[in-house]
This record gives sequence, structure tokens and C-alpha cells, in this order.
Amino acid sequence: MADCRAEGCEEEKDEFSSRQGGERRLIIQPASLDDPKLSKLKEVLVEWTNRTLKVEHIVVRSLEEDLYDGLVLHHLLRRLAGVQLQVDEIALTAEAQVHKLEVILAALNGILKIDEEKAKWSVKLIHSRDLLATLHLLVSMVRCFQPDLVLPANVSVEVIQCEVTKSGIKSDKQTEFITFQSNSSQDLERESNKECPIDELFKMEAHKIETVKKAILHFVNKNMSSLGLNVTDLEKQFADGVILLLLIGQLEGFFIPLCEFHLCPVGFSEMLHNVTLALDLLIDRGLPVQSVNPEDIVSQDVPATVKVLYYVFSRHKNK
Repeated sequence: MADCRAEGCEEEKDEFSSRQGGERRLIIQPASLDDPKLSKLKEVLVEWTNRTLKVEHIVVRSLEEDLYDGLVLHHLLRRLAGVQLQVDEIALTAEAQVHKLEVILAALNGILKIDEEKAKWSVKLIHSRDLLATLHLLVSMVRCFQPDLVLPANVSVEVIQCEVTKSGIKSDKQTEFITFQSNSSQDLERESNKECPIDELFKMEAHKIETVKKAILHFVNKNMSSLGLNVTDLEKQFADGVILLLLIGQLEGFFIPLCEFHLCPVGFSEMLHNVTLALDLLIDRGLPVQSVNPEDIVSQDVPATVKVLYYVFSRHKNK
């Protein structure tokens, strides 16, 4: 597998050598494609894209293969920014796809406030299925449209920077960071320990806390009504994890097999199993609840329970 990819990398360089002088391109080293952090970032971006476009019945499986023609980017722009563009819904020819990408990226760059010359993506790169350019674009979109989504930190790849000169191809190895670059483990720790809005909330007056809890309670009941469930006490009714799991399933659009959790939990250990499963599902979907101790929710800790529900509420409140 690695040999084939290395051969593919050489083919990219050979193909690049036929281009006009002055052009530069970053080619990912094959070994970097096996980095678990890169795989996790791709997984999070695919899930974010599919969640955003769920109502459009669009499913993305490969970032490189499914975004190059502009269809997915067109729908993302419409869903996230409410922008309607005068382009073909489906572009079948390469010429039509390039034109569509030109219109879409011009609009996106304007919204992202990124100069075309400084952008780490281009029409040519996206249309040629360049993974690095596609990742840079999607990460910038996430930071703009859903800044609360947690992306894997310190994701980088080793690349070869190729430039066509009069004397041939000039290449140079370097490290390209795709997400937040940290100089130390302390930086990462500070980043992950930034105070949650709910932590700030519980330092305020009691009536403000109650206002937020009522808003979350209304949101929960609105989404659980189809199951015939009604929540009146956030702390007590979420302590066993059952309603939290059902709520996640409703909002994320999937069914959690009954064999995976205890529908009628008996005792602390079964309740803990349910809550732990719920938190793991939320973390997998990019919600920043790593700091929440499942034992606290089972013990009916108010800040812990409200923190989890707040992040769920923040993601789905406009749906």
C-alpha cells in the first residue's frame, strides 16, 4: 500500500513538471496519510458535512471524491450562509464544474474574508481532488460557521513543495499544519481548559441560571414529544442516561440498538454505562464534553448535566 502511494506521489510530481513556470503545489507525503490525527480530522469533517446536509439528502463518503465538482460546496454555502448562487445544480462536464467552483469559491472567500491569493485552496486544486486544499477549505468553513465544533488539534502533514522553474522542478520538504498549531503540551492544555459558558453562568444570579435551564428544557421536550416523553427535572431525569441517549438519537438521526444500553437501568453501574455511552457519542460528533465526568451526571450534579445539554442545545437549536 505504502509503495503504491509513493509511486502515486512520484506520478504527481511528473505530472506537475509539465505545468507552466512559477506554479507551486504542496504534495502530501504518503506516510502522513496514515496519521491517526489526520484520519480523525477527516472523519469529523465528513460527519459535520453530512449532518449539515442531512435535510438535503446528500451523503459524503470521501472528501476528495465528493467535493471536487462543486455540488456539496454549493449546498453547504446555501445551508450555512443562506447564499443562493446562479449556478447549475449538477455540473456534468469539467468545464461546467470549474465554472461552478469559480462562483462558489469567490462567494466563500468573500464570506471567510480571505484574499484569493492568500487562500490555501483554489478552483484548480479543489477540482483536481487535492486533499490538502479541501481540508484547509473545510476547516476554515467550520471555524466561520460553527466555531463551537471541536476539531482535532495539531493536525499536520509532511509535504513536498514543488515549484516549476526554468531549470526544472524545485522541491522542498516541510510540515504543513491544518489545525491549531501548538508549541507545547501546555498550550494544548490551556486550549482545552478554556472556561465553558455554563461554568461562567453558574457564577451568576440564580434567575439567570433558571432562564437558561427553562430554554434547554423547552428544547428537550420539543424534540422528545414524538416519543411521548416529557421532562420536568433536568438533573433527576437525565441521571440514568436513558433520555439523553434517546435525545441524541432523535437529533442526530440514528437509532441506538437497545442491546447497547439499559432501557430500565438498575443501580449505579448500569446508569453509569448509559451516561458514559452518551458522552462518548457526543465526543465522537465533535462536542466538547471531554471534561464532564459521567459519575457527576449520575449523581445529579446540576452544572455537569446542564453543560452537556447546553452543547447539545447549541448545536441543534436552529433545526
